[in-house]
Amino acid sequence: MAEETLAALRSLMASHSPPLDALVVPSEDYHQSEYVSARDKRREFVSGFSGSAGLALITSNEALLWTDGRYFLQAEQQLSSQWKLMRMGEDPTVDIWMADNLSSEAAIGVDPWCISVDTANKWEQAFAKKQQKLIQTTTNLVDEVWTSRPPPETNPVIVHPLEFAGRSVEDKLKDLREKLNQEKARAIIVTTLDEVAWLYNVRGSDVSYNPVVHAYAIVTSDSAFFYVDKKKMSSEASTYMEKNGIEVRDYSAVNSDAALLATDQLASTYSKTDSISTGPVGDNPRQEDSTNNLVWIDPATCCFALYTKLNLDKVLQQSSPLALAKALKNPIEMEGLKNAHIRDGAAVVQYLVWLDKQMQEIYGAPGYFVDGEVNKKDQLRSTKLTELSVSDKLEEFRASKEHFRGLSFPTISSVGPNGAIIHYSPEPETCAELDPNSMYLFDSGAQYLDGTTDITRTVHFGKPSSHEKESYTAVLKGHIGLGNARFPNGTTGHVLDILARLPLWKDGLDYRHGTGHGIGSYLNVHEGPHQISFRPAARNVPLQPSMTVTDEPGYYEDGNFGIRLENVLIVKEADTRFNFGDRGYLSFEHITWAPYQRKLIDVSLLVPEEIDWLNNYHSKCREILGSYLNSSEKEWLKKATEPIGT
Repeated sequence: MAEETLAALRSLMASHSPPLDALVVPSEDYHQSEYVSARDKRREFVSGFSGSAGLALITSNEALLWTDGRYFLQAEQQLSSQWKLMRMGEDPTVDIWMADNLSSEAAIGVDPWCISVDTANKWEQAFAKKQQKLIQTTTNLVDEVWTSRPPPETNPVIVHPLEFAGRSVEDKLKDLREKLNQEKARAIIVTTLDEVAWLYNVRGSDVSYNPVVHAYAIVTSDSAFFYVDKKKMSSEASTYMEKNGIEVRDYSAVNSDAALLATDQLASTYSKTDSISTGPVGDNPRQEDSTNNLVWIDPATCCFALYTKLNLDKVLQQSSPLALAKALKNPIEMEGLKNAHIRDGAAVVQYLVWLDKQMQEIYGAPGYFVDGEVNKKDQLRSTKLTELSVSDKLEEFRASKEHFRGLSFPTISSVGPNGAIIHYSPEPETCAELDPNSMYLFDSGAQYLDGTTDITRTVHFGKPSSHEKESYTAVLKGHIGLGNARFPNGTTGHVLDILARLPLWKDGLDYRHGTGHGIGSYLNVHEGPHQISFRPAARNVPLQPSMTVTDEPGYYEDGNFGIRLENVLIVKEADTRFNFGDRGYLSFEHITWAPYQRKLIDVSLLVPEEIDWLNNYHSKCREILGSYLNSSEKEWLKKATEPIGT
């Protein structure tokens, strides 16, 4: 099938005007999303690689797939012999590879809706030295050969209640318009799905695991537009939009409206400026400053197609103000996130109790608490546990909790060698059976109306080796070290990333992924603009109070095991003894509650401060989760969180 697909694409490339020497197939959709709907998984369709990050390049005689360190093992397993894996961070980047390996004046095709302004500009600079050209295809060539492409989603737009959103659309639009005025902009095009959902307080189900709707927004000093398939709009949603002065237009109309915006001819059929002030400008709060003539786009997320519709001399290319506003949780969102994580922690504990019992009964494992040999059973088992069947059970426990709306990403349920595949996703036909003699890693999360969760724990139900214990303890030390950090205002996640790695580096170990990402409020599980990572982008945005961020160091040994520990943290002001430079200091508050497995910890490697933190955290787990558990579950948790001695 892959061979036929490549042949069909190469035929279209040859007949294209001009003929294409190469075709780029990005992972992203028209909104530059990390996670995309089934019909937008074009890169997966052409390559067979299902990871969330990557880019495919097809030439007349080669097919290459770029992806990052999270997916090296997975890509090796999924790519056919016709594809060559290009490892990000080790091999040349795609633009450098094209500039060096394609002929002079080569024509390189891409769907301009699936590539950001930043990426397109970067590539065009790389191509200039050999007069190579980036060609915007008028149709997506992959769509032309993808005969079984899934149909468009027609899921309803859901109004997100103020009791969970915490701030009204009116307030959010007012703040946004003040930002526009400050930057001398008369309008902004919002292309990122979670930003549109957050701004208008709506949710949807167009992308699996992400409660968003395929939509754009344009906001001017006196009008607001929502571009969506109108079949998705219920009478309630339509009334809600009208009440908030938001005009609903067809999804595809954003293309022509961007051109109208460029010439300042975009007009709303009604205006709500009487109820939605643009903020003070001169004597008249609704008067637009005559110098405000820019259209704001975020070049990292706005697609190249919309950018080319604008007057390029009047474009403000700057990070979206909504990204930071969304990341700074309001008090209602903060409270909701904490409550969601408590219910989620209870579900994880219930899962561990169930799994511990099953491993003992089915496999003769000594269990979660006992560091001993497996009591091998020779008879054929009437039942067995697989990576997929146990992850389904975890979902059952979550589904029983208040406000549950689904998972926040496909559960990573991985035993033994599969744990070393960082973003492993078990499949029904190929997933492994649980093994009491192997490490088991599960990274999972849920969407609740009041918050999004993400947690990882690694456990062993048999007798872990001393190497496994030492590795687990090094990861735990890094996890505690980052979580306990205090740091001055203005500090970025790029600076803090080292804290989680130091205990691993001490033994010459490391991991190939970032250490932390923001998390949404019933939105995407990965949320910027901040992050904790070695990657340069982590330098861009300092951590600020009321941001959420994960703390998830790991260690992965190919062909053997994987270890990761993950909690969600909230950034808060720190009460320090001194305040050097009057900068103010920050710290973290853990809001994830589930035990770390004591038998995997080599206590001799912990310092007293780490032991105190661990015992205090476990005490809080008992206190916070107790009311959600039955008597046997409470007893299990009590045993799982017994104090660790020196």
